Amino acid sequence: MYTQIRKLRTVEDVRAHLAAGGIDLPFASEPSPSLLASPVTFTDGSAGSYTLPNRFAVLPMEGWDGTTDGRPTDLVERRWRRFASSGCGLVWGEATAVRPDGRANPNQLVAAPENADGLAGLRSLLAEDQVVGLQLTHSGRWSRPDGAPAPRTAYRHPVLDARAGDADDAVFDDVELDELVDDYVRAARVAADAGFDFVDVKHCHGYLLHELLSARDRPGRYGGDLEGRTAFLRAVVAGIRAEVPELAVAVRLSVYDMVPFRPGPGGTGVPSTEGAYPYAFGGDGTAVGLDLAEPHRFVDALVDAGVGLVCVTAGSPYYNPHIQRPTYFPPSDAYLPPEDPLVGVARMLAATAELTAAHPEVTFVGSGFTYLQQWLPNVASAVVAAGGGQVVGLGRMMLSYPHLPADVLAGRPLDAGLLCRTFSDCTTAPRHGLVSGCYPIDDFYKTSDDRARLIEIKRRAKAAMTGTGDDDA
Repeated sequence: MYTQIRKLRTVEDVRAHLAAGGIDLPFASEPSPSLLASPVTFTDGSAGSYTLPNRFAVLPMEGWDGTTDGRPTDLVERRWRRFASSGCGLVWGEATAVRPDGRANPNQLVAAPENADGLAGLRSLLAEDQVVGLQLTHSGRWSRPDGAPAPRTAYRHPVLDARAGDADDAVFDDVELDELVDDYVRAARVAADAGFDFVDVKHCHGYLLHELLSARDRPGRYGGDLEGRTAFLRAVVAGIRAEVPELAVAVRLSVYDMVPFRPGPGGTGVPSTEGAYPYAFGGDGTAVGLDLAEPHRFVDALVDAGVGLVCVTAGSPYYNPHIQRPTYFPPSDAYLPPEDPLVGVARMLAATAELTAAHPEVTFVGSGFTYLQQWLPNVASAVVAAGGGQVVGLGRMMLSYPHLPADVLAGRPLDAGLLCRTFSDCTTAPRHGLVSGCYPIDDFYKTSDDRARLIEIKRRAKAAMTGTGDDDA
């Protein structure tokens, strides 16, 4: 296994580790709170300009703790109160389905008119100077609105169909996608009425709109060349501009993807297939290589549509989680990391830097920072200083240590006991029917009855993966 970043105790340790691994990761010897506290403005072609008071953002995550009709619960409200106290200037609100059958789990939020009051209640919890958005999604082949798989896909996939459903009628036809465009626009109206500043038309992590970006063999208006594969995006943005011009539009994008991975010898991840693989947007046609030519063209299309805020991510938590979410401890249904997680962080930050340099009209929010743990402020400072992205996005860290940005901005030392160690419990728990939360660190979940169940689930999963019964987490 690879050296865990928490075991790199000094700046010299970090630099030596990066050099030994040939890892090109921006790194500052000392964090710069004043730089990270500086404001940044993005401009939307319809809604105008928004100024973030600092360079930290809460990243959108998928909640598993709403009501079965998609309304917030006390647990959801607790999470959003923690976002409010985080110190982040940007709160990119969690994945919210545009219609019930597009939920990834039975307790995901739904942006329906009857839920507008509940969503407005979440918005009201946040600070007045925080810029707040809501991520709009349809989960596509990963839809589980009632718990069981109910996939709807962009095209027939030779690897993923076997994992998530292979029926011909799972594929959306063009008329159904036309109707889904209208669902996105209606959901945007709900978000606007609830007081949100922007909506994210989600194009990442293997969900439907991300999958459309690789639908090269799909016939009809929503496939083929990049013009066809981005037609859905353009239709949604145009609809939102016409219906709610005061609402800004953003996009979270998996700027590259790779082949699905599977557990190999000893439980370590290996590619599911080798050779030609034309199904990875941002890929070079092989299983694991990158080519960002189309992602650059995608961002050009966003600029043409007046979109000025983009969050960079990669891959999918369902089929290559080490690409999407670098971690030392994998989710229970995944595999051990096939590379030093710092390689994954560096890859994502390099892609963000490349896009930032090429598209000065856009404000880019970076991802992948949580794995950096105690060294997060050092890398965040280096990224912003070098122009590798304007905003530092935090996902899992917000569940264990939501006020980390406030501590960094105030120049306070980090609380090592609250740092997310990427145990992946926040993924493993809900995939086994438990509510989402940080079970190892957040006392609220750590002392819950579900934690004992989670420990046993992880023990069984590790035994199945590696042939041992040990539980490192």
